[in-house]
Amino acid sequence: MSVEITDSQKQMLVDLMNDRHYRPMKLKELCVLLQVEKERREELKTALDMLVAEGKIGVSSHGKYGKPELFSLTGVFTSSTRGFGFVQVEGREQDIFIPPEATNGALHQDTVLVAITSLSNGKKREEGRILKILNHSVVQVVGTFQKNKNFGFVIPDNKRIQQDIFVELQNSMNARHGDKVIVKLTSYGNGHKNPEGTITEILGSIHDPGTDILAIAKAFEIPMEFPGDVDQQLETIPNEVSENERKGRIDLRSLPTVTIDGEDAKDLDDAITISYADGIYHLGVHIADVSHYVKENSPLDEEAKKRGTSVYLIDRVIPMLPKKLSNGICSLNAGCDRLALSCLMDVDEKGNVISHQIAETVIRVNHRMTYTVVASLLTDPKEEDQRAYEDMLPAFEQMKELSAILRKRRFSRGAIDFDFPEAKIILDDRGRPTEIKPYDRNVATKLIEDFMLLANETIAEEYFWLDLPFVYRIHEKPDPERIRSFAAFINNFGYSLHLSNGEIYPKELQKLLEKIDGAETEPLISRIMLRSMRQARYSPNNEGHFGLSAKYYSHFTSPIRRYPDLQIHRIIKENLHGGLSDRRQEHYNGILGTVCEQSSQTERRAQEAEREVEKRKKAQYMKRFIGKSFDGVISGVTAHGFYVELPNTVEGMVHISNLFDDYFVYQEEKYQLIGEMTGRTYSLGQQVRVIVNDVDLEMKTIDFLVEPSFD
Repeated sequence: MSVEITDSQKQMLVDLMNDRHYRPMKLKELCVLLQVEKERREELKTALDMLVAEGKIGVSSHGKYGKPELFSLTGVFTSSTRGFGFVQVEGREQDIFIPPEATNGALHQDTVLVAITSLSNGKKREEGRILKILNHSVVQVVGTFQKNKNFGFVIPDNKRIQQDIFVELQNSMNARHGDKVIVKLTSYGNGHKNPEGTITEILGSIHDPGTDILAIAKAFEIPMEFPGDVDQQLETIPNEVSENERKGRIDLRSLPTVTIDGEDAKDLDDAITISYADGIYHLGVHIADVSHYVKENSPLDEEAKKRGTSVYLIDRVIPMLPKKLSNGICSLNAGCDRLALSCLMDVDEKGNVISHQIAETVIRVNHRMTYTVVASLLTDPKEEDQRAYEDMLPAFEQMKELSAILRKRRFSRGAIDFDFPEAKIILDDRGRPTEIKPYDRNVATKLIEDFMLLANETIAEEYFWLDLPFVYRIHEKPDPERIRSFAAFINNFGYSLHLSNGEIYPKELQKLLEKIDGAETEPLISRIMLRSMRQARYSPNNEGHFGLSAKYYSHFTSPIRRYPDLQIHRIIKENLHGGLSDRRQEHYNGILGTVCEQSSQTERRAQEAEREVEKRKKAQYMKRFIGKSFDGVISGVTAHGFYVELPNTVEGMVHISNLFDDYFVYQEEKYQLIGEMTGRTYSLGQQVRVIVNDVDLEMKTIDFLVEPSFD
């Protein structure tokens, strides 16, 4: 081998490894085969590394060289906004880094064949090159149309899709420059050629009110319109409860009944009755009997299952069920007879449910209450409200008493309550944000939360012991390694966790939250604790709810907007009407796994869409404050800089390149940036004063600078 590695020598190695008689060899074996002198082995290693990097040969995890296909892996490509990406291979803990020049035109979420080009060395992860795209995940793209004289391009809203999509003008639907559009891909291009597509829908100008939110909903492929067979089924559903439908139900219309919701809510699926006598609270949680109208396997049911959940996007609700149901016959509107599935509980003064009944009922809501008014009545009552709701004042006081009892009982067993503020964003008639503030979580929101939790637990426990097919809401125990890391982290602040055989109990985390309540470190420790948790999901198997410290938990109380609730209503009603036969149990056991997986996925999709809309509107709002100063708290620290959250819940980043007064080093174990010369630190939970430096509406990001005078 000469010092200069020639193309012919490299080709000789490629030909060797493509020979059908060749078996993969390590470097030493190749040196023997090719009679490479000892002092020139490094040259061979260099040539092999170059070929591996080019994707012309492959290398195994044991260092053997051969055809790339021999050592290729199949996985899903996740692209970044900066051109590089990662391939996640099932069964492998660590993903494979793909440099920008090695993506081979793969798009976000494509299934690909990847060859390892650089092995992990402990500090650096494995690198790879995408050899082949096996399956394209992206079929259509939402973006902004850019029109030129003879052709156009769609610039994807999803910045993980790096390539603009070429559109011939005859395939543009006469879209105008700057329109938000949906483009269907007709060609995926490659590393050297852009994808091509045909515009299938024009959403509107980027300057039109609501177009930005519509574009996000479309990007997440959230169904907007109901199909024709659903409309046909709606024609068979009445607008009012008939006398025949009341038969066989417990009539609770004489009980003082209220709904308590936000001011804007129109899909009212839960109502409350309460009374107190001889040390016992008689609590009724009455839930809209949606399954009476949405029959299994009907067009309405199939569409509800597909949607999985209602999606709330600031200026609109994309409902799981059509408005005729969600705002009409299923909504527990005041003054209207409504069919309900009720959980009637007798609760003692320690918060124990000593008896309960689940029954089909008919109810009539007396008052449509809001959280704001009920909170005012319980804390700072206004005379006009007291007069208007005089008949309900004793009931509200009983609700407040029982809520406090239930909350105390739940916390005593170790339930964890993260009280992170949610954002309430006010838009004007042009869709522009005029105000952002933390959502008020008051005494009224808490008491409804407490009553719904109690009903959900009561229902889940009964059906667990009945040993019938069911849908549970589960929250698994945290990963032990993550908890150990969290325990090590809080030691820096003088706190500790008691682990039993390497496991953590919810009570321990609740105790920690109590200790840090009001402390400067509370936001910091609470956030890291939350990141140490698993995500709750739906399952046909009862595995308990770690965060609530509950052995049994389900979602029963929102069938208008959550499919799992609707699913268990069917099971409950079928059981009430004579029980589930072996055949029906087998039926439910056969479908519930899919229902749970689908519901968990659509829930995550809705959450991601809601977050994207919120980020977009927060960025729009902060655009007007460029150059202005705000007080905030550091909410996240990375090697690239730190995030700052303002009191109104807006979050932005101070990039490390904009920390001009020192060279800062990231200490991962302490979530800190530390200045090498000054020793200045930026840590989670620390208060800072920042200036709004820039806002990128497309990326939905806000850049801050630390105010120079801030110390």
